[in-house]
Amino acid sequence: MIRSIRPARGEDAPAIWRVIGPTIRAGETYALDRDMTEADALAYWLGADRETFVAEDDEGRIVGSYYLRANQAGGGAHICNCGYMTSAEAAGRGVARAMCAHSLDHARERGFRGMQFNFVVETNVRAIRLWRSFDFEIVGRLPRAFRHPTQGFVDALVMFRQLGAPEG
Repeated sequence: MIRSIRPARGEDAPAIWRVIGPTIRAGETYALDRDMTEADALAYWLGADRETFVAEDDEGRIVGSYYLRANQAGGGAHICNCGYMTSAEAAGRGVARAMCAHSLDHARERGFRGMQFNFVVETNVRAIRLWRSFDFEIVGRLPRAFRHPTQGFVDALVMFRQLGAPEG
C-alpha cells in the first residue's frame, strides 16, 4: 500500500489539504478550528517549526501526512511531538502504522529521546490502539478537555514513549 514516505514539498500542498481538510472539518480528533481556511490549515501543518512528511501509495498518490517537531524549547527540546492524518479512503490500510514507524525512526535519527502526543482524543480508539501497539503509554488524562461534535465533552490523553535508554 505505501510506496514511500518522504519529506513534503511545496507542490504537495493541494494533496496534503485533501488529506487533512476532511479531518479538520470533521472536528473529531484534532483541537483545531473546524472552519479554519485551507491556507491557515496548510500553514499550521507545514509550519517552519516542524518537518512534514507525506505517505505515497503504490500509484504515487498522497494518502497520509505527518509532522514532527520539538515538543518544547530549551530543556524540553529533546522530546518530540507528532501529528498524523490519513485520507479516509486509505483508512485501515496501514498508512498510519507506516507513518508512525517512520516518525519513530526519524526522531531517533534527529536525536530525540522521547515522543509525546499532547492531546489524543479518547474517542479516537483506532489511534490509541495503534499508539499503544508502538509502546506508547497513557501518562495523563485531561478530563472533558475536548468538545466532540457528536459526543460532547470527552477526555484527552497525553501519551509518551522513550526513544532510547534514559541518560543517567
